[in-house]
Amino acid sequence: MINRQPRQTVTFKFQPFSRRQMQVLSWWRYPATKDKYMVIADGSIRAGKTVVMSMSFVLWSMHTFDRKQFGMAGKTIGSLRRNVVGPLKQMLASRGFHLRDNRAENMITISRGGKENYYYLFGGKDESSQDLVQGLTTAGFFFDEIALMPESFVNQATARNSVSGAKLWMNCNPAGPFHWFKTKWIDRIDERNALRLHFLMTDNPSMDLETRQRYESQYSGVFYKRYIQGLWVMAEGIIYSNFNPAKMVVDLPADTVYEQEAVSIDYGTMNATAFKRWSLYRGVWYSTDEYYYSGRDSETNTQLSDEQYSDELEQFYLRNGLEKSGVPVILDPSAKSFKVALKQRGFRVRNAKNNVLDGIRSEMSLMDEGKIKWSSKCVNTFREINSYIWDEKAADRGEDKPVKQHDHACDADRYMVETVIVPYFKRSYFWHGR
Repeated sequence: MINRQPRQTVTFKFQPFSRRQMQVLSWWRYPATKDKYMVIADGSIRAGKTVVMSMSFVLWSMHTFDRKQFGMAGKTIGSLRRNVVGPLKQMLASRGFHLRDNRAENMITISRGGKENYYYLFGGKDESSQDLVQGLTTAGFFFDEIALMPESFVNQATARNSVSGAKLWMNCNPAGPFHWFKTKWIDRIDERNALRLHFLMTDNPSMDLETRQRYESQYSGVFYKRYIQGLWVMAEGIIYSNFNPAKMVVDLPADTVYEQEAVSIDYGTMNATAFKRWSLYRGVWYSTDEYYYSGRDSETNTQLSDEQYSDELEQFYLRNGLEKSGVPVILDPSAKSFKVALKQRGFRVRNAKNNVLDGIRSEMSLMDEGKIKWSSKCVNTFREINSYIWDEKAADRGEDKPVKQHDHACDADRYMVETVIVPYFKRSYFWHGR
């Protein structure tokens, strides 16, 4: 016989709020700010913006309206549910609110004291997302990480906010100074009749000093300025400006026994192709060998075929003592024909994750933490690292993009980082978390 224990209700334990968090919670009630149309909270990561903003949004809407529709948006429905809706449900339950979550329609009904309102959930992931909000009339809209959403979606969503007395809640971490949200919303704060509240990690009283220092140690360069200092700064100059050969170039003994290995590949037809061997040893991933070929730079100006590159990879595995059946290939996801050729040869092939900014940010963090290093054999990688720069023209448009030059070995490294190394450290005690 199975003894079933009664299900325990999860309660939310509120911590004392900081002054900045209290401003978010109560701005709509105070004479000096209650007539503002919106609140914008921007600044560093882990500053406690999202939790208090979502709570403030619901408290305001339930205090002000009854039987009205509201919108809540995140980059995706999944991220919105994970980062906002989950904690919000616990907070509201602790305050005596009743919630019904209709996942089929992505709508949450919230009620208390005879009032009831309806909150529709949206993901603003691309230009097509604007179609999702057409036809909706809202009395308020909440945007989590608004700088990650397309401008078209935000414009369409805010246009639906047409009930008398409607307001907007927006939060984000900074991007570049020419990002559309910076230039068209934050820089026009008075014209928008908005209250802007700038957050730092010190505005989150639930974060202790050790945790804050851990997050501060995870970022370098432009990402440190944005995610830790909360600044809207341009991505410019050399991308991997934190690369330090004295600390990051290490040759291990030839007889080293590695715990895990993989080969990452950036594939080019006219551009260069790079193979990178990666080996795990005592909690550090080492790029222990490389292969690099560019038809443009060869003496014969000849590009290799899929079959010829497959031969080259066979030789690369042979010289490194790697088994095709045991060591996976992490492949450029665009190299579809090459993937077929490799599988026919018996290689284990995985499509690489290819989010450029996430990969760069993760790689810089791992470099600073001493979790990835390179062998002196990686001469083409070092040449590229010293030439891999941010695209200034893209930055002028508010976009963060590397210049598509000198990036083949760098791309192969980034594939490995996002597809294998980051998941490895997330599963182990070596990784602090992002």
